[in-house]
Amino acid sequence: MSVPEEKPEPELPEHLTSLPLRRVLADNPGPLTGPGTTTWLVGQGAVTVIDPGPALPAHLEAVLAALAPGERIEAILVTHPHLDHSALVPALAAATGAPVIGFGPAGSGRSEAMQALAEAGFTGGEGLDRAFAPDIRRRDGEVFQVGQEEFRALYTPGHSAEHLSFAWRGALFCGDQVMAWAPSLVSLPDGDMGAYMDSLYRLRDEAWTCLIPAHGAVITDSTARIDALINHRRQREAKILAALTAPGMSPDDLLPIVYADTNEALWPAARRNLLAHIADLTSRDMVRTTQWPGPTPLVTAR
Repeated sequence: MSVPEEKPEPELPEHLTSLPLRRVLADNPGPLTGPGTTTWLVGQGAVTVIDPGPALPAHLEAVLAALAPGERIEAILVTHPHLDHSALVPALAAATGAPVIGFGPAGSGRSEAMQALAEAGFTGGEGLDRAFAPDIRRRDGEVFQVGQEEFRALYTPGHSAEHLSFAWRGALFCGDQVMAWAPSLVSLPDGDMGAYMDSLYRLRDEAWTCLIPAHGAVITDSTARIDALINHRRQREAKILAALTAPGMSPDDLLPIVYADTNEALWPAARRNLLAHIADLTSRDMVRTTQWPGPTPLVTAR
C-alpha cells in the first residue's frame, strides 16, 4: 500500500468520455484513500450519484455545482458504509431529497464467523459509518432504473461486509473492491479475506469494458488487474505460511517478516490485513491458532 504517484485526475478512457459520466474528486487524499474519494455522477437530467464521499462542505458544493441547469439528483448509490464514501449522504440527501441506495447499515452483512470475531473484541472498524442506513436496500443481481440509466447490483463483500458494486453499460463501479494503485484494506471483522477473494474471482468471470473505482484511475484491463490482486494475496498467504518457523507466533512476530517490503508507516494497516489472512487460513484449516477468536492469536503451522 502506498500513496499513488499518478495524477489526482488521470484521463478517462476514451470510451467513457462519450458517455453521460462526470466525477468530482474529494479533498481527502491519504495513504488509504490515494488521491481522494471520487464521487461519480451518472446520467443526464435525472442524475445518479455514486459514493457521495466524506462530510466536507466544499465537496457537497462541488457535487451540486457539477449538475447542469435543470438537472436533479434522482438517486444516491453507496458502495459501502465507510466514512470516506458515505459520510456526506445526510447532507446530500437533505439538499436533494434523493433516496439512498445500498446493501444495508454497517455490520448488516457480516458472516457468523465475522460476527463472532466482533463479539470477541476485534475493533478494526473505526472507519465505519455507523449512522448509515439506506432508504432502499439492494441485493445481488437486482436490476434497477434511475432516469434513463440501468444498473445491476453485485454483492462484492470482502473490503466491507456490505460492499456492493454497480454494473452500468458494460462497466463496473467497484468502490474499493478493485483499485489500480493499491490492494484494498481488509480489516476484521467488517472485512473478510475469504469473501474478498471470492469476490475477486467472481468479478474476474465477467467481461467488463473497465472497472471504475472510488479511488484512483479507471482500470481498463480488468482481468490483468484482478489477476494481479489475486496473486498478491496468494503471495502474502505463502509468506505467512513460510514465516511460521516456531509454534505460537503472534501477529507482531509475523508482521516484519511478511511485510518486510512495506513501508513501516503502513504497518498498522498491514497488521489488519495480516489478521484477516490468519482468520482465513484458520477457517481453511491451513494453520492452527490459540487465543482465537481474539485480537492477538498465536499461530502455528499445520
